[in-house]
Amino acid sequence: MSKENEILPLEEPAITVINRLTCATLEGVNAKIIEVEATFTKGLPGFAVVGLASNDIQEAKERVKSALLTNNFTFPPLKITINLSPSDIKKSGTHFDLSLALLIALNKQTFVQDGLFVFGELGLDGKVKSSSMLFPLVLSLKEQGLINKAIVPKEAIAYLSYISGIDFIPVDTLAEAISVIKNEAPPSNIEHFSYDAKSLIIDDNEYYFDDSFESDFSDVKGQPIAKRASLIAAAGMHNFLMEGSPGCGKSMISKRLRSILPPLSEKEILSIAKHQFLDGMLPNFGALRPIRSPHHTATSASIFGGGSVQAKIGEVALAHNGILFFDELPHFSKQILEALREPLQDRKVHIARVNAKIAYESDIMFVAAMNPCPCGNLLSKSKVCRCNEAEIKRYQNRLSDPFLDRIDLFVVMQEVTSEDKSDINSASIHSSVIKAFVAQKNRNQSKLNGKLSEEDIEKFCIIEGEAKIVLDNAVSRFGLTHRSIASIKKVARTIADIEGHGQIAKSDLLEALSYRRRK
Repeated sequence: MSKENEILPLEEPAITVINRLTCATLEGVNAKIIEVEATFTKGLPGFAVVGLASNDIQEAKERVKSALLTNNFTFPPLKITINLSPSDIKKSGTHFDLSLALLIALNKQTFVQDGLFVFGELGLDGKVKSSSMLFPLVLSLKEQGLINKAIVPKEAIAYLSYISGIDFIPVDTLAEAISVIKNEAPPSNIEHFSYDAKSLIIDDNEYYFDDSFESDFSDVKGQPIAKRASLIAAAGMHNFLMEGSPGCGKSMISKRLRSILPPLSEKEILSIAKHQFLDGMLPNFGALRPIRSPHHTATSASIFGGGSVQAKIGEVALAHNGILFFDELPHFSKQILEALREPLQDRKVHIARVNAKIAYESDIMFVAAMNPCPCGNLLSKSKVCRCNEAEIKRYQNRLSDPFLDRIDLFVVMQEVTSEDKSDINSASIHSSVIKAFVAQKNRNQSKLNGKLSEEDIEKFCIIEGEAKIVLDNAVSRFGLTHRSIASIKKVARTIADIEGHGQIAKSDLLEALSYRRRK
């Protein structure tokens, strides 16, 4: 046989494809599953990570090398290529370290880990550390139903265990993680944390609340109308605007609203914690809703979120499931006030950048306070207003009708007198809020009254005959817009819940009309 036709023996394959591990990355606020796979090629030794990996993942190569060498692992004298798939998604985060190290350490072994996620940053000595992205990642995967079990840093269990329904395997070192993958060490049983708060159960769903009342409504003297409006606003999470002279108690009431808000579900507590992690804060997983009060000099990017390269969360999204308080409302720029209309309507903040388009949840209760004029003395009986008519008009015209249409309750505060007394405390108001909350949940409402959609308003805001006549007369007399009518119905529904009425009565509707804005 000629050499041309000679059959050469098969050579040993130059490439060995080894096992894959599952990780994830955040795309905006949603997690995307990433498959981490590696090949080991004969040739000049090298270590490359491909698949749109960010700088913090590229830096992981040095951390992985050091962690392996300091734990008596021999770094393979091969060309190592690690791919993060799918390759068209940008990946970021130091939590990929552990996956990379495990694939290299176990390159000569076969293992099957279906459905197991691996998260963890590596120290140079092989210690597995947590990262700020970990909680939002795991929570997003859980909400999408994509995760059942995961290897996580032991130090992260303190907050990850609040997420129920996931089997967490905590590891403290790289060696422990290798033992878990090789099935040499059984997974630890992690007891899920319970919330340190009072709770109530409605239809097998548990809701948590805090009744410590560090700031109490008993400190507020007088202002019976404003206190009643505060109860209604809190019970239905309605948007609320107070107008009055300086020192009449607007800010005092706003700060005390937080303590009387309705209970939180586990899902809402975790959602609040997710947003706090995205801002770099460590949550306490308490049952107290957040309150954010940016100054009127704050930039649009700080209030709504933004950034030139990577989008950052803003004050509106950080107030999710809580209160966003604007003091001195007309002093905020027109641009900010008009941009606020979208989150108040859609309960989302949309941030569009060249590199990303992100939508943050922002289901907020908007509370605002303002003076009646630039000097603040227009409504005062004892002080003289120093503003002329043009200044007052210019001041009040900073608030457009479309913006004001999204506010449910308007209250003009009374002037403070020496005879004003404290007539109610936070505990009493909160008990009425709980009563209204139970009534709303017993109607199988997924949202509280202040956040009902048009369809839900027709379903849940049933008006009695006499009350309907009153509403029809108000529509024709005051020229109410469609949004104003919906707002009045929602406020009346909350008043009816507080009073224990199954349907909206005439008295409920008349009181709701008393809180409408006077033009």
